[in-house]
Amino acid sequence: MAEFEGVSIKLAELLRHPEDLDKIPALKAEFMRKKAAVDSQLKLGLKEQLEITQSGMSSISESQRIVSQIKEEMMKIDKLCAESQNMIKDFPNINVVSQIHRNFSQVETMKSHIDTFNDKLKDLEQLLLDDEQDLENQPNLLNVHYGLTQLRDIRDDAMDQIKRASDISLESTLQDYFIRLDEVVGVFDEHVGTACINLIPLVQSDNRSMVVRLALIIEEEEKSDMKVKAMQEAQKEYKELASKFKSINAGPKQLRGYKEKFLKAIEYYAKAQFDASEQEFLEDSDRLEKSLKWYFNDLNTVKLGMVGLMPKKWKIFKTYTTIYHNLMHDWLINLVDDDRSSPAHILSIIHWSEKYYAKIAKLGWSPTDLQPQLLDDREAELVRDWRQLIINSVDEWMGRMFTTDKKSFLDRKPDTLDNDAHGYFRTKTLPDMWRMLREQTLVAGNSDRTDVTEGVLDEMFRALKRRQAYWQKLVDDESTKYKSGAEDPDGLQMLQDWLVAIANDQISCIDDNEETGQLGYLTRFQRDFEPLVTPAYLTIANNELDAIRDGYVDLGTHCIATFVSLIFSVDFRSIMSEFFTPKWYSEYGMKRITSTFEDYIGDYSEVLHSSMLDILVEELSDTLLVRYLLSVRNKGAKFRRSENFTAKFKDDVVTAWDFFKKFPEFNSIKQKWKVVDYLVKLLEADKTGVATVYEAFKREYWDLQLSWVESVLRSRDDYDRGMLSSVKARAAVVYVERSTETIMSKVK
Repeated sequence: MAEFEGVSIKLAELLRHPEDLDKIPALKAEFMRKKAAVDSQLKLGLKEQLEITQSGMSSISESQRIVSQIKEEMMKIDKLCAESQNMIKDFPNINVVSQIHRNFSQVETMKSHIDTFNDKLKDLEQLLLDDEQDLENQPNLLNVHYGLTQLRDIRDDAMDQIKRASDISLESTLQDYFIRLDEVVGVFDEHVGTACINLIPLVQSDNRSMVVRLALIIEEEEKSDMKVKAMQEAQKEYKELASKFKSINAGPKQLRGYKEKFLKAIEYYAKAQFDASEQEFLEDSDRLEKSLKWYFNDLNTVKLGMVGLMPKKWKIFKTYTTIYHNLMHDWLINLVDDDRSSPAHILSIIHWSEKYYAKIAKLGWSPTDLQPQLLDDREAELVRDWRQLIINSVDEWMGRMFTTDKKSFLDRKPDTLDNDAHGYFRTKTLPDMWRMLREQTLVAGNSDRTDVTEGVLDEMFRALKRRQAYWQKLVDDESTKYKSGAEDPDGLQMLQDWLVAIANDQISCIDDNEETGQLGYLTRFQRDFEPLVTPAYLTIANNELDAIRDGYVDLGTHCIATFVSLIFSVDFRSIMSEFFTPKWYSEYGMKRITSTFEDYIGDYSEVLHSSMLDILVEELSDTLLVRYLLSVRNKGAKFRRSENFTAKFKDDVVTAWDFFKKFPEFNSIKQKWKVVDYLVKLLEADKTGVATVYEAFKREYWDLQLSWVESVLRSRDDYDRGMLSSVKARAAVVYVERSTETIMSKVK
């Protein structure tokens, strides 16, 4: 159950967004590749284990056969010995005399050894002192080893005899007598250990004699340990029989483990260099390969200079490679899990894996020769983790920036906005956001893996879209407060300043000027990542960029539309309600509106991007026209045929045109305002001609809403149901083709 939950959590991390479902085939392929690699390693490992097991079983069977033969031969010898005793006259007496003679000879030999023991030990001690002066060569090493081996055997024999004697009271005295031997052996072991640790430097300095002598000592000690193990096994299995053969009890009695110490020294030497490399690598993540240069130098030294100096059965190059590879594996895994390792360090380790196997191949080793796998097959996981680190960083940055923007927007304190080089209002965090995105894109690109870069870009695209949505919601929420009258109108200007700044931000993201060579943030961002991704991904990225670019246009336009709607909701709330009422004829409402427009244009033309200023003018015109047409629903709106409302309509339109004609968009604006002619025609036409006017209106403005036409008709003082029925009947039979939306689509 816990395993299933772990898989579910992992899947949740990989499939965080709906878009990630597109990655399922790639993930499946990656997992299948990883599974195939694991299966291959398992098969190889199983094959090796089977071969080792079969070899071991064969060796055991052969050993059992040999032991059985030895046992049989020893039993035959024992039987012959017993039978021969009966063949020789006075054999018991002869045997006793022979035993006495052997014991006397052994005692004499042991006494001689004991008498000369200290002198020999002093001589060896002096030889070691001489070698202290020349540890790189140690000319007396073999002599000292030979002498110490003899003295050790003497001590072992003496201690063995005293333990087998009936009186063991002198055992402690004998131990005290031999205590200096342990001290001298300790010094000798230090010399041997120093040589083992410096084995690579000895080979590199071409000190072949020292290496060979060291190898002879280790090999001799290895043979000695094998004899001790064999003796211990024999005594354990055939204790009674072995006790009758004195030769079995001769020689060394204890395992000395020089071969194991030799291997430990190799490991110690490599570990010391790994420690130095770790410090260098942690200080600079780019120095991993350089800090490990010694690794391959050492192995190459072993291959070229040491193999011929060591016993073949040791397979010294394989031994060194195995030890070094295991240490490299452990070192890298520890670094991956080390809190001190930054994302840059992890990336260097990911890159190092491929380089490592390429370098080790030059030494003759394939990846299957070296186990475990360098990073435990965690490369794909590390890549995902690396990518996720960048994604998390992007999300955190974007979150912090928008939190800052939101607070500034809601507080709307003075000096919370900036002015760019053109004097336009701008928010403060936008340049930082694009700088951060560029930096993180380059960081992802430094991975030299397109899957990392593309995954990071996917999240960046989502983050940019989320930011657009957040801004739009924030703008709508704040503007609603003013439109509903919940906020003090005195704070409207700061909100409008922010709307202008947000709109300018959107344009700066996509403002590409080919003449001056100035590019918007989005295009510069695109040029940064294009060399880092695959051609196939560029198609996806271009679609995403098009959607984001459209989003910037929509958000900028939305901010200007909100800006204009606030003017009408706050500044013109009372004016708009007077249109088409009796008060309309005597007031100059349209003039007051255009005068206010003049003030706003004057205030914001210098701080609003020129392209946004064009949109502002057009939005002012469209909103005014729509609100003007919808005013037929004002309370008290009534058109009496006895009143000259046609002249008033003309005066309003001319007033509006007088304001808008100074702008480049006037021709487009003028065309839209001609819709007022149809409004007048609907009001002027006699009852029988209203349907005809409606049909002409509908054919020119296909999106004309019948509900608004009904409101117009109801505002006539001569309205009756027959008039509306005739229009509805005509609407049922008039067919018009849909095309682009007209201004009437907003009049509902």
